[in-house]
Formats: sequence, structure tokens, C-alpha cells
Amino acid sequence: MIFPIPRVLNDFSSEFAKKGFHLFVVGGAVRDFCLGKKNNDFDFATDASPDDVISLFPKVIPSGIKHGTVTVLFKGWQFEVTTFRSEGNYSDSRHPDSVTFGVSLEEDLKRRDFTINALAVSLPDSKIIDLNEGIPDLDKRVIRCIGNPEERFSEDALRMMRACRFSAQLDFSIDQDTLKAMKKMCNNISNVSAERIQEEFTRILDSGNPEAGLICMAESGLMKIIIPELYSTIGVEQKGLHHEDVFNHSLSTLRFAVKRKFDQNVRMAAVFHDIGKPSCMADNGQRNTFHNHENVGAEITRKILKRLKYSNAVIDKVTSLVKNHMFNYSSQWTDGAVRRFILRCNKSYVFDQLCLRLADEYAICGSCSNTAIEELTDRIEKLETTSFTVNDLALNGQDLMKMGLKPGPVFSQIKEFLLEQVLDRPELNTKEELAKIAGKFISHIEG
Repeated sequence: MIFPIPRVLNDFSSEFAKKGFHLFVVGGAVRDFCLGKKNNDFDFATDASPDDVISLFPKVIPSGIKHGTVTVLFKGWQFEVTTFRSEGNYSDSRHPDSVTFGVSLEEDLKRRDFTINALAVSLPDSKIIDLNEGIPDLDKRVIRCIGNPEERFSEDALRMMRACRFSAQLDFSIDQDTLKAMKKMCNNISNVSAERIQEEFTRILDSGNPEAGLICMAESGLMKIIIPELYSTIGVEQKGLHHEDVFNHSLSTLRFAVKRKFDQNVRMAAVFHDIGKPSCMADNGQRNTFHNHENVGAEITRKILKRLKYSNAVIDKVTSLVKNHMFNYSSQWTDGAVRRFILRCNKSYVFDQLCLRLADEYAICGSCSNTAIEELTDRIEKLETTSFTVNDLALNGQDLMKMGLKPGPVFSQIKEFLLEQVLDRPELNTKEELAKIAGKFISHIEG
């Protein structure tokens, strides 16, 4: 098997060869080539020191020079080059206490996490180098640590999350010894920053098979540490129309979201949409009931996403999707009801809300009809320019003060009342009409 070398890589490697240094392509690009996948994100390992690399090229960024990594700007490309290194103990389960440069390629590859990520290609001869049985593991579709898995995870506990992520991205199983070590050492994930965990969790959700990554998190014990609220849904029976427990129902919802290529926010909401059910469960004989689980779930989701350091934009959107996932559209909805639905869901989230509803329906019934959702979508599009919030009312606070009112709680009451009228009859949204309605409302409350 010969790795195809683009001309720019030959030119790049020749700059090293001129000074007697060796250069190797390492990591994901080699792994993905062996799997028949395209990957032009090239990383390199070399026996040249960081200072040597800097001297070879006019434009070099010392991006991680402390750990032997620099970024070379070469012919319009950015190449990350790392000097061969070995690492000392990891007393904090995150960073090596010391780094030694100038070791061999063999020692450099041994320090990596999994066999499938420890492949290299020598330049310029394109020869694939496999010193850790990575290719056989690719053939077996298995993720296995290099050497002793407990040592690898003690070096960097995030590697356990990476195992789950690669399982999701590649649709590979976890080697039994590797999984056994994950179960034993899962508590060490607490030493890893929320930002690093969030990145891996997001990449799991964005993968082709996020379900596999979540199952790996559950089986290894990582989920119990990172998202105990989701772990608590395992085994929570629903009965009635539901044929799965809450956790597996959420996985089925996620599976449909992936199949339909829904975006990351919908996928995340699919995972968390029923997370409030364990807190709200009541046994009602033939079926369990979960009154108000959508509101409880929204609050739990907000806490989880804050803990994982997601942006406010993501938190607000996913929380809103969870909070409003319980709706059943029918053709009998009035235009006012449709407008209230848009207002409740947030106008900018409403189509993702419909996507989540489809996925949830599929997970419950094993099938779903697009007819009702398509009808609702069509009605929403036709009503899209209609006023939806108090800020869109033609009558504002200044107008109310001109009517003799002093600012206070009554302002909000009047505005909410006016909004209700406009939602049913948009043609009322003029200053004159709303002033009449506001006058009658004021007379009523003043009695």
C-alpha cells in the first residue's frame, strides 16, 4: 500500500532532506487513507528540532513550541510539524511533567493514544510504517490503546473520550482491554477541563454514528461522571406507546436526526429532550406519566450545557427546543394558534423545532408522516412577516404615557393583552386601533 504524496509534500520534505533531516506524515491522514477516506489535514513528525525547523523556512509560527510543535507556512499551506519526542509522567492526568526531544520515530509513535493513530508515512518514498499493529486493528475495526491502556489513560484522561469519539466517527468497537481500563479509570475524566470534554462531545454528535459514542460513554462510566442526568435515564421505562426506556428512546430520536442530516443543535436536543422524565415520573398503571417533563428537562439541559461551557447561543437554542418539543399540530389550529406557536418556540428556532418533533415521533412510532409538519411549515412561511412580540406592536410605552399612564407593571399587562389581540387579528396592529383597545383595557382594570 503506497500513500499518495501530493507535490507540495514532496517539495516540503525536500527542504528537510537538504539539511539531512527526516520527515514523516503521521496521524489521521494516514489512518483515513488506509480506510479509503480523504483527509488533506497533514501533520508531520521529524527528527529536526523546533529551532532547526524554524531555520529551514521563512514563515514559521511557534504554535506549541514548548511541546516541540511549530506551524510552517509553505506555498499556501499550514503544516504542523512536531519534533520526535518522549514524555515523562503525567501527574495531573492532562500534561506531561517533562518532554524529551530527539528520540526515534519508534519512541515517538509509542507515546500516541491508539494503534490506529500511530501510523506514519516516510517522505518522499511514500512507505507506510506500522510499528504498533494499527493496520490489523483498522481491518478488525477496533480501537485499541498502544501498550498498557491504563498507562495511556493515566497520561491523558481525555483519551477515554477520544475513544468514544473515534467509535462514533469510524463506527469501530472498543477493544475489551481498552474498555476495561476506561471503566476502571473513568473518574479521572474529572481532571480534564470542561472545554476539552465539550469539544469531544460535540464531535461525537457531529459524527456519522453519534449513538455509538454515547453508548461507549455509558458503558465506560464516563457518562455517569460527565452527564449524570443523561445516565439516569437508562432503564427508566415509559410504557404506553413507547417501546423503549428513556435513554434508548433518546438514541432513536438522535438516529433519525442523523439520518435526516439535522444540525448539531437538533441532535443535541434529541439527546436531551426527555432528560427531565426521571424527575417527573409517576406510575399510572398501564403507562408511566411524566407531567411537565419538558420544562424540567429544559432547566436540566441548561445546567448541563453551562457546565460544559457551551456558548450562550447554543444553550438558549437547545434549551428552547427541549422546552417546546411537546406539541401536536392539527389542521384545526387557527392562524392565531400558529402565531402563538412561533412566539413560544422563538421565530428563529421554529424550523429546528419541527425537525425535533419529526425525530421524536419517529422514535415513538417507528415511522412518521411529513404531511402535518409540511402543512404547518407552509402556514408558518405564509405568516412569517406577521408581528410576533410586544416589541413589534405599533403602540409603545411612550404612547401609553401620552394616554396618562405611569410606567410600571401595568405596561406589561397592557402590552401582553394587545399582543394577544394582534396574534389573532394582525390588522389591528396600528397605533389608532391599539390605542382604542388599550383604552378599554385600562377602563376595565380601573373598574
